[in-house]
Amino acid sequence: MEINTDRSCLLRLLRLCWCTLLLGLALQVQTYAQAPVKKYMVRDGKMFIELSKKISPAALDSFLVQFNLTDVGLKQFFRTQSADSLFQQGWRMEQNNNQVVVFSKPLMVFEDIKDPVDRIIFSDKEGYRQALFPVINQNVVFGHNRFKNKKAFPEKDSVVTFYLRNALQARNVFLAGSFNLWAPNKLTMAKTDSGWIARVPLQPGKHWYKFVVDGNWTIDSENQLRENDGRGNVNSVYYKTNTVFRLPGYPNAKRVYLAGSFNNWRERDLLMNKTAKGWELPLFLSQGTHIYKYIVDGEWHHDPTNPETVPNEHNSVNSILRVGPTRLFKLDGYTSAKAVFLAGSFNNWRDFELPMKKTATGWELPYSIGPGNYSYKFKVDNQWILDPANPLKVGNPEGTGNSYLIISPNHTFRLKNYGKAKEVYVAGDFNNWDPKALLMRKEGNDWVFNVHLPIGKNRYKFIVDGEWIIDPDNKLWEQNEHHTGNSIIWIEQ
Repeated sequence: MEINTDRSCLLRLLRLCWCTLLLGLALQVQTYAQAPVKKYMVRDGKMFIELSKKISPAALDSFLVQFNLTDVGLKQFFRTQSADSLFQQGWRMEQNNNQVVVFSKPLMVFEDIKDPVDRIIFSDKEGYRQALFPVINQNVVFGHNRFKNKKAFPEKDSVVTFYLRNALQARNVFLAGSFNLWAPNKLTMAKTDSGWIARVPLQPGKHWYKFVVDGNWTIDSENQLRENDGRGNVNSVYYKTNTVFRLPGYPNAKRVYLAGSFNNWRERDLLMNKTAKGWELPLFLSQGTHIYKYIVDGEWHHDPTNPETVPNEHNSVNSILRVGPTRLFKLDGYTSAKAVFLAGSFNNWRDFELPMKKTATGWELPYSIGPGNYSYKFKVDNQWILDPANPLKVGNPEGTGNSYLIISPNHTFRLKNYGKAKEVYVAGDFNNWDPKALLMRKEGNDWVFNVHLPIGKNRYKFIVDGEWIIDPDNKLWEQNEHHTGNSIIWIEQ
């Protein structure tokens, strides 16, 4: 009996050990099978970023875009393991091992600043508040509103009626947003039988807002557009539209979409609304020339109400819409040419899309183009030529150069006290860091260049006789992956 009992205990012990081993292996497999950690959170007055060291570049890019963290310097950290750029922006490394890295940053300088508007106002250095919430931005080519359970805010002339449904038990409700510098108690909403309303004059473009209900800040739960501003606040987004696309007829169509150059021709992105007369969709469109078509139950149609069309690559035509003032591109001479086209960075170098019109002295084409910097050329009977009337040139991969056009310059770069230099260039985010693109002109002992910079943060450096230097007169800079630093300038709206 003793022998059998001991043997039975031994067998039970072996089974227990074996089960424990299997459970451990299962947990280990489960751990390895889990997706890499990628977290952005707000806790105890701080922002926290926690990332797995095994995160893929694609997953990292998606994470940075999702939480508006593209300027933080995390990609540089994963490339070089240097956190200098993050430290320069006030981030602190909380943890760094073989598995994860954790960074933190206070939401505000003083712990007693709890109100979202106070966080924004307190951080209004270098015009940051206006740069953070620009109505018009080069990066916003188009925008459309997406609400659930209610229609988009009514617009009449330049006035938009914001409304908050329900909340009828609230004592007072205010509307705050980028349009009133986030004042929490200036724009009173009026109570109605179904909620609260406020009328606000807005210019076309992108606007951010929140409701302040009895002192509590809240997003619009029925608005599907919302963004994190990078300061611990999630805000609702509203586009004041400036264009209404209308397609008459097609009453039996099941679905009609709008697609064009403004949304990279995504076929199922912009679903149009059915009306008594056809289909329509309000949009905000930036200044410039936009090419578009309608997709009716899978079939592409140009706009029958718009007589202006341009050829496309399918031996058909697309409709064309101009927003804002036009610029007349002209090429003198070449009167014996059979065909001349305009192409450039403004239309993705589609060399078949913009045929120029022949005149008595040459060729011309009116074209709407918004503020910015653009490369372009003319294509004369399949031969590319520079614009002989434009002395400004930039390099290209082929080594033949492109003509360069600056619309509405809003900043003058100036490098002082380098009068002995032979040539000086400026380069930055705004021209893909091309070191031979923007040749500065000499003024006495200084070098200057006028350029259009997008609203917000811009990085740049000067190239003096082939040597890259930061701006000695600008104290604002951040570290880069080469540990040589980049100068920074903030452009306000």
